[in-house]
Amino acid sequence: MSELSIKIRIAEREYPMRVKEEEEERIRAVGKVLNERLRYFKEQFGIQEKQDLLAMVAFETMVEKMKLEDEKALDVTNLDQQLQVLDDLLSAVNK
Repeated sequence: MSELSIKIRIAEREYPMRVKEEEEERIRAVGKVLNERLRYFKEQFGIQEKQDLLAMVAFETMVEKMKLEDEKALDVTNLDQQLQVLDDLLSAVNK
């Protein structure tokens, strides 16, 4: 697990960072997606100020994160219920 020194360009600024070699591809992909979202908000809403663009992307990202967390919690609840049904069935068979 070696580390690499890379530079990621976000909103026309470069950010140097050290990343694990196996994470480099993911980090670069995240940088690309961020820049695409920044471009989207700039084109769709005519926002020019970089800080406003970054705030919109951060907001959108947090909304999506919270949505995924809610979906995950629901999936876990459903899985727990299904496991309980299976456990009840197995218990009934073992009696």
